[in-house]
Amino acid sequence: MPRTFLSDRGVVRVAGADACSFLQGLVTCDMAKAAPGRPVFGALLTPQGKITADFIISEADGAYFLDCPLALAEALAKRLGFYKLRARAEVSDISAAHGVAASWGADFEGEADPRNAGLGGRVLGERAALERSHGVSALSLYQAHRIGLGIPQGGLDFAYGDAFPHEANLDLLHGVDFKKGCYVGQEVVSRVEHRGAARKRIVPVHFEGAPDGAAPAPGTPVRAGEIEVGMIGSAAGSEGLASLRVDRAREAAKAGVPLTAGGTRLRVPSIEA
Repeated sequence: MPRTFLSDRGVVRVAGADACSFLQGLVTCDMAKAAPGRPVFGALLTPQGKITADFIISEADGAYFLDCPLALAEALAKRLGFYKLRARAEVSDISAAHGVAASWGADFEGEADPRNAGLGGRVLGERAALERSHGVSALSLYQAHRIGLGIPQGGLDFAYGDAFPHEANLDLLHGVDFKKGCYVGQEVVSRVEHRGAARKRIVPVHFEGAPDGAAPAPGTPVRAGEIEVGMIGSAAGSEGLASLRVDRAREAAKAGVPLTAGGTRLRVPSIEA
């Protein structure tokens, strides 16, 4: 069973009598589906519908724990606190003492990752203890595993504050509930869903003949001829993820125009199929 400490993840705790209803009115997922041993995946949006942070929410000991990017944990806690008003809820960034580990394979440990069954499990606990017990030697293996499953990572595959949920595949990863009540940014997300098509998506790509065997760096533009149609995200060996204008990429595929990034030709199975 491969496992690793996720050094780039933090934890925000939300507790109190109104914790569930408080989060329900803010996040994209349905908090009614969260239960001990059954986490949910969601995000907090701007009023304009863009992602400020995405997270996995676990319930334990009467509180909710948001497994989120470490770099965003403090700001996330402050933003949630801004919305608290009179709700009986306490929000705190506990990342200094608490962290997250991942494991995958048939006998994974922890709670099942709600985004994709193949991702395995997550364990939240005392930060130093998790780092000692799980180490970081398999971190690159986890990243390759994530990329192979087509799971985006914020900050690498999409920019926080600039991407809509559909553009980051949240709707495909069980991160948006379209039947729950109102939440921040809901109107924008609903319009995209009812329109029936997101113009931009994050898709798996295969790098063919990368110079010096290196994949294009994150942020490298993807081009169809001279037209920019997207951007490279994270990569592991010859496999990676790219944010693409799906309509333009499909037009290029139909016209026989190859997609390239930094001199490397890309194969995009979902577009070429």
